[in-house]
Amino acid sequence: MGLTMGRMASGQNAQANGVKTMEALGVKTIAELRAKPLNELTGLSAGGLIVDGYVIPEDVSLTFMRGKQNAVDVLTGSNKDEANFGICPGAGGRGGGPGLTAETFKANAQRKFGDAAGEFAKLYPVTADTEAQPAAHVACADEVNWNMRQWAVAQSKAGKKAYTYFFTRIPTINGAPSPQGATHTAEISYAWNNPKGQANQTWTDVDTKLADQMSSYWVNFISKGDPNGNGLTKWPEYKDFKSGRVMVLGDTPQVETTAPAEKLSFYQAAFQRLMSATGTN
Repeated sequence: MGLTMGRMASGQNAQANGVKTMEALGVKTIAELRAKPLNELTGLSAGGLIVDGYVIPEDVSLTFMRGKQNAVDVLTGSNKDEANFGICPGAGGRGGGPGLTAETFKANAQRKFGDAAGEFAKLYPVTADTEAQPAAHVACADEVNWNMRQWAVAQSKAGKKAYTYFFTRIPTINGAPSPQGATHTAEISYAWNNPKGQANQTWTDVDTKLADQMSSYWVNFISKGDPNGNGLTKWPEYKDFKSGRVMVLGDTPQVETTAPAEKLSFYQAAFQRLMSATGTN
């Protein structure tokens, strides 16, 4: 995912956590673990990317800060309702659901952004408990949005082409808008032009047309490193925060008219402070 706002776990820590998990399951070997029935393995959480010194030699943030990432063309993007997938602590399913209070929301911001928590509060004002979860939801999507744009900027600096999207179309499930909204992974069935990409998904004519356009963009990018083609709305390259524009994939593909400059600046500065605090800037 390009640059990250946190720190990645080490291989040593991952192994230690693995041992604890195996002990909790009552197994001592990998063979015993593999023999466990699936219904006894539910509820286990993955550790995400791990710095193992081999496949991932260092924290991905360091790799990008040093310009050592693979120099390749990229198509990056995020979705409007990322938080509904539970990928942002304090925003979605992990401790940030409907029961999130204003006090906890502000405490989370203070812990994560420190002296910049006041600036965060201006971007996401919360004065009542009922406002906390919606604000956390938006903040989650905004941070991931920044991340995807930053990834594109990094690749552009490496001399490669980069294109970024923001997916807002809410899929239709069983004839009604999905309660999860345009959640994380919702765009995949459209990009692959697969009406059955999600369980119980029922496409309207709008969905069918959008999927045809999106899959054309994806095929063009895969085949020639450029999503553009005949009959498609022009998708501009994303080179920098100031002039860069993403393709908004809603009912119809449209290039955004105005970038969320203030929020992008906030998260970029927050990342720079994080890297400085860890002595890696």
